[in-house]
Amino acid sequence: MAVDQLSSTFAALADPTRRAILGRLAEGEATVNELAEPFPISVQAVSKHLKVLEQAGLITRGRAAQLRPSRLRGAPLEEAFDWLEKYLRFWQAGFDRLDGRLQATEKGPGNG
Repeated sequence: MAVDQLSSTFAALADPTRRAILGRLAEGEATVNELAEPFPISVQAVSKHLKVLEQAGLITRGRAAQLRPSRLRGAPLEEAFDWLEKYLRFWQAGFDRLDGRLQATEKGPGNG
């Protein structure tokens, strides 16, 4: 059974370490050693996370001499954002209704 891009993206984003790695890569490319610095895990563990991110299409890994800098790929994240944006409208409508009720309560008897 083939896994679609959106499912791969969300599966990769399910891990907080991978999300933090993506956050760092949003600032610019980095090597595995640079990415491993803030984490209390081994470089090998970070490499495994990078492999998951690469398989999900969220990053690319280059080759510069003996280094393999990783860089963020935006397209899969854009697809996830587009999917989530539909639900943003749903939540916004709910918040708008709640806001209307709160304003009506503030203007209630004796307040307005």
